[in-house]
Amino acid sequence: MAEQLYQRDAYGQALVKLGSSDNNVVVLDADLSSSTRTNLFAKQFPERFFNFGVAEQNMIAAAAGLASCGKKVFLSTFAVFASGRAWDQVRVSISYNNFNVKIVATHAGVTVGPDGASHQALEDIALMRVLPNMNIIVPADAPQTEEAIMAAAGIPGPFYIRMGRSKVPTIENKEKFEFGKAQLLCPGDDAAIVACGLMVEQALWAVKSLAARGIRARLINMHTIRPLDKEIILKAAQETRLIIACEEHSVFGGLASSIDEVVAENFPVKVIRVGVHSRFGQSGEPEELMKEYHLTGPDIEKAVLAHIAQK
Repeated sequence: MAEQLYQRDAYGQALVKLGSSDNNVVVLDADLSSSTRTNLFAKQFPERFFNFGVAEQNMIAAAAGLASCGKKVFLSTFAVFASGRAWDQVRVSISYNNFNVKIVATHAGVTVGPDGASHQALEDIALMRVLPNMNIIVPADAPQTEEAIMAAAGIPGPFYIRMGRSKVPTIENKEKFEFGKAQLLCPGDDAAIVACGLMVEQALWAVKSLAARGIRARLINMHTIRPLDKEIILKAAQETRLIIACEEHSVFGGLASSIDEVVAENFPVKVIRVGVHSRFGQSGEPEELMKEYHLTGPDIEKAVLAHIAQK
Protein backbone atom coordinates (compact mmCIF):
# COMPACT_ATOMS: atom_id res chain seq x y z
CA MET A 1 0.00 0.00 0.00
CA ALA A 2 1.28 3.47 -0.90
CA GLU A 3 2.65 5.55 1.95
CA GLN A 4 0.24 8.22 3.18
CA LEU A 5 1.72 11.61 4.06
CA TYR A 6 0.57 15.14 4.79
CA GLN A 7 1.30 17.56 1.98
CA ARG A 8 1.55 20.24 4.66
CA ASP A 9 4.52 18.50 6.24
CA ALA A 10 6.32 18.45 2.90
CA TYR A 11 5.60 22.16 2.50
CA GLY A 12 7.02 23.05 5.90
CA GLN A 13 10.13 21.00 5.27
CA ALA A 14 10.62 22.62 1.87
CA LEU A 15 10.42 26.06 3.48
CA VAL A 16 13.21 25.15 5.88
CA LYS A 17 15.39 24.03 2.96
CA LEU A 18 14.70 27.27 1.11
CA GLY A 19 15.36 29.37 4.20
CA SER A 20 18.69 27.65 4.75
CA SER A 21 19.92 28.48 1.27
CA ASP A 22 18.43 31.94 0.71
CA ASN A 23 18.29 34.73 3.29
CA ASN A 24 15.74 36.60 1.17
CA VAL A 25 13.05 33.99 1.84
CA VAL A 26 10.42 35.23 4.32
CA VAL A 27 7.29 33.44 5.49
CA LEU A 28 3.96 34.89 6.59
CA ASP A 29 1.00 33.21 8.26
CA ALA A 30 -2.40 34.18 9.64
CA ASP A 31 -2.39 32.50 13.06
CA LEU A 32 -2.48 28.99 11.57
CA SER A 33 1.20 28.10 11.47
CA SER A 34 0.79 24.79 13.30
CA SER A 35 -1.86 23.74 10.78
CA THR A 36 -0.12 25.02 7.66
CA ARG A 37 3.27 23.80 8.98
CA THR A 38 4.95 27.16 8.51
CA ASN A 39 5.86 26.74 12.19
CA LEU A 40 8.76 24.58 11.00
CA PHE A 41 10.25 27.64 9.30
CA ALA A 42 9.40 29.85 12.28
CA LYS A 43 11.42 27.64 14.63
CA GLN A 44 14.48 27.78 12.42
CA PHE A 45 14.27 31.40 11.25
CA PRO A 46 12.14 33.39 13.72
CA GLU A 47 13.50 36.70 12.43
CA ARG A 48 12.09 35.95 8.97
CA PHE A 49 8.69 34.67 10.08
CA PHE A 50 5.70 36.98 10.58
CA ASN A 51 2.40 36.00 12.19
CA PHE A 52 -0.39 38.41 11.28
CA GLY A 53 -3.12 36.86 13.38
CA VAL A 54 -6.60 36.59 11.92
CA ALA A 55 -5.91 39.40 9.45
CA GLU A 56 -5.50 37.79 6.04
CA GLN A 57 -6.06 40.98 4.05
CA ASN A 58 -3.33 42.77 5.99
CA MET A 59 -1.02 39.78 5.50
CA ILE A 60 -1.48 39.91 1.71
CA ALA A 61 -0.79 43.66 1.64
CA ALA A 62 2.35 43.21 3.74
CA ALA A 63 3.50 40.38 1.47
CA ALA A 64 3.26 42.75 -1.48
CA GLY A 65 5.35 45.32 0.36
CA LEU A 66 8.03 42.77 1.22
CA ALA A 67 8.11 41.53 -2.38
CA SER A 68 8.50 45.09 -3.64
CA CYS A 69 11.72 45.25 -1.59
CA GLY A 70 13.15 42.12 -3.17
CA LYS A 71 12.05 39.50 -0.65
CA LYS A 72 10.90 36.05 -1.76
CA VAL A 73 7.61 35.75 0.06
CA PHE A 74 5.74 32.59 0.99
CA LEU A 75 2.45 33.09 2.80
CA SER A 76 -0.07 30.60 4.08
CA THR A 77 -3.54 30.25 5.50
CA PHE A 78 -6.53 28.06 4.74
CA ALA A 79 -7.58 28.11 1.08
CA VAL A 80 -10.99 29.59 1.80
CA PHE A 81 -9.37 32.64 3.44
CA ALA A 82 -6.48 33.06 1.00
CA SER A 83 -8.76 33.02 -2.02
CA GLY A 84 -12.00 34.50 -0.70
CA ARG A 85 -11.46 36.81 2.24
CA ALA A 86 -8.33 38.40 0.77
CA TRP A 87 -9.17 38.27 -2.95
CA ASP A 88 -9.20 42.03 -3.47
CA GLN A 89 -5.72 42.36 -1.97
CA VAL A 90 -4.46 39.40 -4.00
CA ARG A 91 -5.83 41.01 -7.15
CA VAL A 92 -4.66 44.59 -6.65
CA SER A 93 -1.53 44.26 -4.51
CA ILE A 94 -0.01 41.01 -5.79
CA SER A 95 -1.39 39.97 -9.17
CA TYR A 96 -1.65 43.46 -10.68
CA ASN A 97 1.96 44.20 -9.73
CA ASN A 98 3.18 40.73 -10.71
CA PHE A 99 4.96 40.46 -7.36
CA ASN A 100 7.02 37.45 -6.33
CA VAL A 101 4.60 36.13 -3.71
CA LYS A 102 3.78 32.45 -3.33
CA ILE A 103 0.36 31.88 -1.76
CA VAL A 104 0.42 28.34 -0.39
CA ALA A 105 -3.10 27.48 0.72
CA THR A 106 -3.94 24.45 2.83
CA HIS A 107 -7.22 22.80 3.89
CA ALA A 108 -8.88 23.04 0.47
CA GLY A 109 -11.90 21.03 -0.66
CA VAL A 110 -14.53 18.97 1.14
CA THR A 111 -11.89 16.79 2.79
CA VAL A 112 -11.39 19.55 5.34
CA GLY A 113 -14.16 17.46 6.93
CA PRO A 114 -15.92 18.44 10.17
CA ASP A 115 -15.11 22.17 9.85
CA GLY A 116 -17.94 22.33 7.32
CA ALA A 117 -18.98 24.62 4.50
CA SER A 118 -17.49 27.82 5.91
CA HIS A 119 -14.00 26.31 5.75
CA GLN A 120 -14.26 24.14 2.63
CA ALA A 121 -12.91 26.09 -0.34
CA LEU A 122 -14.57 24.78 -3.51
CA GLU A 123 -14.19 27.96 -5.57
CA ASP A 124 -10.57 28.93 -4.94
CA ILE A 125 -9.04 27.71 -8.21
CA ALA A 126 -11.70 29.61 -10.15
CA LEU A 127 -11.05 32.80 -8.18
CA MET A 128 -7.30 32.59 -8.71
CA ARG A 129 -7.41 31.38 -12.31
CA VAL A 130 -9.16 34.52 -13.50
CA LEU A 131 -6.34 36.77 -12.27
CA PRO A 132 -3.67 37.85 -14.78
CA ASN A 133 -0.12 36.75 -13.90
CA MET A 134 -1.27 34.11 -11.38
CA ASN A 135 0.26 30.63 -11.68
CA ILE A 136 -1.63 27.72 -10.10
CA ILE A 137 -0.34 24.35 -8.90
CA VAL A 138 -2.36 21.53 -7.29
CA PRO A 139 0.17 18.81 -6.38
CA ALA A 140 -0.98 15.21 -6.13
CA ASP A 141 0.95 14.10 -3.03
CA ALA A 142 3.57 15.09 -0.47
CA PRO A 143 6.70 14.48 -2.58
CA GLN A 144 5.18 16.45 -5.45
CA THR A 145 4.30 19.24 -3.04
CA GLU A 146 7.95 19.66 -2.11
CA GLU A 147 8.95 19.58 -5.78
CA ALA A 148 6.32 22.21 -6.59
CA ILE A 149 7.44 24.51 -3.77
CA MET A 150 11.08 24.30 -4.82
CA ALA A 151 10.16 24.92 -8.46
CA ALA A 152 7.94 27.90 -7.64
CA ALA A 153 10.69 29.41 -5.52
CA GLY A 154 12.87 29.66 -8.62
CA ILE A 155 10.22 31.21 -10.88
CA PRO A 156 9.48 34.95 -10.47
CA GLY A 157 5.89 36.05 -10.06
CA PRO A 158 2.78 35.14 -8.06
CA PHE A 159 1.73 31.54 -7.41
CA TYR A 160 -1.28 29.88 -5.84
CA ILE A 161 -0.40 26.40 -4.58
CA ARG A 162 -3.30 24.33 -3.25
CA MET A 163 -3.20 21.51 -0.69
CA GLY A 164 -5.69 19.57 1.37
CA ARG A 165 -5.89 18.78 5.06
CA SER A 166 -5.77 14.99 5.08
CA LYS A 167 -2.92 12.60 4.43
CA VAL A 168 -2.75 11.45 0.81
CA PRO A 169 -1.15 8.35 -0.70
CA THR A 170 2.15 8.80 -2.48
CA ILE A 171 1.69 8.26 -6.21
CA GLU A 172 4.29 5.84 -7.50
CA ASN A 173 6.15 5.93 -10.81
CA LYS A 174 5.65 9.63 -11.46
CA GLU A 175 7.99 11.60 -13.65
CA LYS A 176 9.93 14.40 -11.97
CA PHE A 177 7.80 17.49 -11.48
CA GLU A 178 8.08 20.09 -14.20
CA PHE A 179 6.09 23.29 -13.86
CA GLY A 180 3.51 23.61 -16.62
CA LYS A 181 4.11 20.05 -17.89
CA ALA A 182 1.50 17.44 -16.96
CA GLN A 183 2.44 13.86 -16.15
CA LEU A 184 1.16 10.86 -18.09
CA LEU A 185 0.66 8.22 -15.40
CA CYS A 186 -1.12 5.53 -17.43
CA PRO A 187 -1.39 5.03 -21.21
CA GLY A 188 -4.70 4.26 -22.92
CA ASP A 189 -6.82 5.28 -25.89
CA ASP A 190 -10.39 4.42 -24.81
CA ALA A 191 -10.81 7.51 -22.61
CA ALA A 192 -8.63 10.13 -20.93
CA ILE A 193 -8.96 10.86 -17.24
CA VAL A 194 -7.40 14.17 -16.22
CA ALA A 195 -7.09 14.74 -12.48
CA CYS A 196 -5.40 17.04 -10.00
CA GLY A 197 -4.63 16.91 -6.29
CA LEU A 198 -6.01 14.04 -4.24
CA MET A 199 -8.27 13.09 -7.17
CA VAL A 200 -5.25 11.55 -8.88
CA GLU A 201 -5.31 8.65 -6.42
CA GLN A 202 -9.05 8.18 -6.97
CA ALA A 203 -8.47 8.21 -10.72
CA LEU A 204 -5.80 5.54 -10.39
CA TRP A 205 -8.35 3.29 -8.72
CA ALA A 206 -10.75 3.90 -11.61
CA VAL A 207 -8.09 3.14 -14.22
CA LYS A 208 -7.30 -0.20 -12.61
CA SER A 209 -10.96 -1.14 -12.29
CA LEU A 210 -11.66 -0.15 -15.89
CA ALA A 211 -8.68 -2.21 -17.05
CA ALA A 212 -10.31 -5.28 -15.48
CA ARG A 213 -13.25 -4.60 -17.79
CA GLY A 214 -10.99 -4.37 -20.82
CA ILE A 215 -11.12 -0.58 -21.01
CA ARG A 216 -7.77 1.22 -21.31
CA ALA A 217 -8.08 4.65 -19.79
CA ARG A 218 -5.29 7.17 -20.06
CA LEU A 219 -4.50 9.00 -16.81
CA ILE A 220 -2.99 12.48 -16.72
CA ASN A 221 -1.88 14.22 -13.54
CA MET A 222 -2.59 17.88 -14.34
CA HIS A 223 -0.70 19.31 -11.38
CA THR A 224 -0.32 22.72 -13.02
CA ILE A 225 -3.69 24.32 -13.71
CA ARG A 226 -2.18 27.54 -14.99
CA PRO A 227 -0.41 27.56 -17.34
CA LEU A 228 -2.26 24.47 -18.54
CA ASP A 229 -0.40 21.84 -20.58
CA LYS A 230 -2.44 22.31 -23.75
CA GLU A 231 -0.35 19.89 -25.76
CA ILE A 232 -1.15 16.86 -23.60
CA ILE A 233 -4.84 17.82 -23.49
CA LEU A 234 -5.18 18.12 -27.26
CA LYS A 235 -3.29 14.86 -27.77
CA ALA A 236 -5.72 13.15 -25.39
CA ALA A 237 -8.69 14.71 -27.15
CA GLN A 238 -7.52 13.58 -30.57
CA GLU A 239 -6.58 10.06 -29.52
CA THR A 240 -9.38 9.19 -27.07
CA ARG A 241 -12.30 11.50 -28.03
CA LEU A 242 -13.49 11.46 -24.37
CA ILE A 243 -12.07 13.38 -21.41
CA ILE A 244 -13.09 12.97 -17.78
CA ALA A 245 -11.96 15.92 -15.65
CA CYS A 246 -11.64 15.15 -11.93
CA GLU A 247 -11.22 17.79 -9.23
CA GLU A 248 -12.10 18.33 -5.57
CA HIS A 249 -13.48 21.71 -6.53
CA SER A 250 -16.53 23.21 -8.17
CA VAL A 251 -17.06 21.95 -11.72
CA PHE A 252 -17.20 25.63 -12.70
CA GLY A 253 -14.02 27.62 -13.19
CA GLY A 254 -11.42 25.02 -12.26
CA LEU A 255 -9.71 22.15 -14.04
CA ALA A 256 -12.71 21.10 -16.14
CA SER A 257 -13.34 24.64 -17.32
CA SER A 258 -9.67 25.01 -18.23
CA ILE A 259 -9.85 21.87 -20.36
CA ASP A 260 -13.12 22.99 -21.95
CA GLU A 261 -11.52 26.23 -23.09
CA VAL A 262 -8.68 24.39 -24.78
CA VAL A 263 -10.69 21.74 -26.62
CA ALA A 264 -13.54 24.09 -27.61
CA GLU A 265 -11.14 26.26 -29.59
CA ASN A 266 -8.96 23.52 -31.02
CA PHE A 267 -10.53 20.05 -31.10
CA PRO A 268 -14.04 19.84 -29.61
CA VAL A 269 -14.73 16.60 -27.73
CA LYS A 270 -16.94 15.65 -24.82
CA VAL A 271 -15.56 16.70 -21.43
CA ILE A 272 -17.29 15.06 -18.46
CA ARG A 273 -16.94 16.72 -15.06
CA VAL A 274 -16.34 14.79 -11.85
CA GLY A 275 -16.38 17.49 -9.20
CA VAL A 276 -18.73 19.44 -6.96
CA HIS A 277 -21.87 20.39 -8.84
CA SER A 278 -23.14 23.76 -7.60
CA ARG A 279 -23.19 22.85 -3.92
CA PHE A 280 -21.57 24.09 -0.76
CA GLY A 281 -19.69 21.70 1.46
CA GLN A 282 -20.96 20.37 4.77
CA SER A 283 -19.66 18.87 7.97
CA GLY A 284 -18.66 15.21 7.90
CA GLU A 285 -15.74 12.84 7.76
CA PRO A 286 -13.60 13.17 4.61
CA GLU A 287 -14.45 9.68 3.33
CA GLU A 288 -18.17 10.31 3.82
CA LEU A 289 -17.99 13.63 2.00
CA MET A 290 -16.05 12.18 -0.92
CA LYS A 291 -18.90 9.70 -1.40
CA GLU A 292 -21.62 12.29 -0.84
CA TYR A 293 -20.15 14.57 -3.52
CA HIS A 294 -19.41 11.71 -5.93
CA LEU A 295 -15.65 12.22 -5.94
CA THR A 296 -14.50 8.62 -5.48
CA GLY A 297 -12.80 6.15 -7.79
CA PRO A 298 -16.08 4.30 -8.42
CA ASP A 299 -17.71 7.62 -9.37
CA ILE A 300 -14.96 8.25 -11.93
CA GLU A 301 -15.34 4.73 -13.31
CA LYS A 302 -19.10 5.22 -13.55
CA ALA A 303 -18.61 8.44 -15.51
CA VAL A 304 -16.32 6.72 -18.00
CA LEU A 305 -18.69 3.77 -18.46
CA ALA A 306 -21.70 6.05 -18.93
CA HIS A 307 -20.11 7.94 -21.81
CA ILE A 308 -17.59 5.65 -23.49
CA ALA A 309 -20.21 4.05 -25.73
CA GLN A 310 -21.33 7.48 -26.93
CA LYS A 311 -17.95 8.52 -28.33
